Amino acid sequence: MQSPSDFELSRRKLLVGTAASVATTAAPPIANAEAPAVPGQAAPAAVPVIPGVSFNVNGTACQIVAVDPRTTLLDALREHLHLTGTKKGCDHGQCGACTVIVDGRRINSCLTLAVMHEGDSITTIEGLGTPEDLHPMQAAFIKHDGYQCGYCTPGQICSAVAALDEIKAGIPSHVSADLNARPQLTNAELRERMSGNICRCGAYSNIAEAITEVAGRPA
Repeated sequence: MQSPSDFELSRRKLLVGTAASVATTAAPPIANAEAPAVPGQAAPAAVPVIPGVSFNVNGTACQIVAVDPRTTLLDALREHLHLTGTKKGCDHGQCGACTVIVDGRRINSCLTLAVMHEGDSITTIEGLGTPEDLHPMQAAFIKHDGYQCGYCTPGQICSAVAALDEIKAGIPSHVSADLNARPQLTNAELRERMSGNICRCGAYSNIAEAITEVAGRPA
């Protein structure tokens, strides 16, 4: 007949053995282990590396060597050129935090590849102005408190500068009543043209005041 101590020892061994068995079954495969070959299926090819891409950023000729062709313009600016003023928000083209100006037109830099901009002229928030010599739009954002956390501000400012240039160039928007007439900076036009830049802090009225001041009309 087993004593209480023998029963406890046997129970303890059972629990330890069960835990070890579960851990072995649930353990993930070793990272360096090769996946079993699938009959008739070729091994995946390595991604080729582009020798380099060159563009002009904020008035300076820049070259990035050995570029993965999948590198976005946003990552090229931040990780390779260390221009971290351009922010990575949603990384899906939905928030506008990564807006930069390429050859005079604003784009979401997270939605385009660096290799697509060979020879292009790119302006980021660092290229618009400096603390000692602010761009008028930057100064207006400070004056009207057009930011709170500030994360979206670089994209907001780049987008606002390009939006005013679009209006000056006569480029219509989705709310322009007459596509042949020169657009005006109405409230509807401003809201439409800046709709791709999201401010989670909700400083939209201040942003509108800053933009309209730079445009030269009352807010």
